[in-house]
Amino acid sequence: MRNSKLSRRAALGAVAAAGATMAASTFARPALAQSGTVTWRMQALWDGGTTPQKYEEKFVARVAELTGGKFKITLFAAGQIVPAAQAFDAVRGGAFELMKTFDGYEAGKIPSFAFTSTVPFGFAESDQLEAWFYELGGIEMARQAYAPAGLHYIAPTVYGQEPLHSKVPVRKIADLAGKKGRFVGLASTVMGAFGVSVTPLPTGEVYSALDKGVIDMADRGDLTANFEAGLAEVAKYVIVPGFHQPTTATSYVANRGAYDKLPADFKAALAVAAREVSGALRQNILVNDTASLAKYRAKGCEVIMFDTAEVNAARPKAMDAWKTATKGEALASKILESQTAFMKQLGLLA
Repeated sequence: MRNSKLSRRAALGAVAAAGATMAASTFARPALAQSGTVTWRMQALWDGGTTPQKYEEKFVARVAELTGGKFKITLFAAGQIVPAAQAFDAVRGGAFELMKTFDGYEAGKIPSFAFTSTVPFGFAESDQLEAWFYELGGIEMARQAYAPAGLHYIAPTVYGQEPLHSKVPVRKIADLAGKKGRFVGLASTVMGAFGVSVTPLPTGEVYSALDKGVIDMADRGDLTANFEAGLAEVAKYVIVPGFHQPTTATSYVANRGAYDKLPADFKAALAVAAREVSGALRQNILVNDTASLAKYRAKGCEVIMFDTAEVNAARPKAMDAWKTATKGEALASKILESQTAFMKQLGLLA
């Protein structure tokens, strides 16, 4: 079964890559020749030198390539221009033009963002979440959510689980009660429903919070990124699959005014590069997950494989938390209804 999943994903990746290549080849060269050079700044989510940051380097390089070098994006690592928690307002205000973000950071203010970043106990495969974005109107709904803030949602980067890293063993859902944890977005609401005292820390503060005992557990990124960030040193239990975040979407978000000034071919370059990087990073994670788990074990960590039946039994309670997270807001409710309908079609929900 595992091999068949890999084959299916490889085939889907090949199709997506072929589509992106075709899109790139249709750019009008005369339009490029008439376009002036555009220079943007972008702040990403990740520290310099880490695997996901290297894929942001691929993104900006691809945008430059697709535009004949006329669209230059200077990339900064997390916190290099402004602290991560201030990126939303900084891009909105025009301090820089583009950010890579996790929509869930702002879910407390904009409920729709809870569902465009991850669905705890929800989509089991990254292809399912990406299909919702590209085939069922998810990108358009994300753009509707960002528009009132003067921001433009370009595209998601979709990958799989974010594991749970813990200083204490978590072998069943009941073990969550009374623990302190770092979660953001919808995961914050859902984990709170299971008795976790939630602290929504920025990604860059996860290591120190675990190290100092401020929290007992946390999510942060994929297995490889978290190992590179040193979490094996401060949390000796790795719980997979990450039921709190079984699939993940980070996003490219631009200042709306700056985006609207771009020529059509530059906008297309952003979309094509974003989708290429999404597939490439996901495949990299898929290949490296097994090797990363071995590295955690070599560092003395215990890898806890969470029971599927335990996750399934807890899903109804999680679904109640999904509804709570909409806060009755119309667009958030519409997004949840769309996702729930698709999960039912996929057989994930009864």
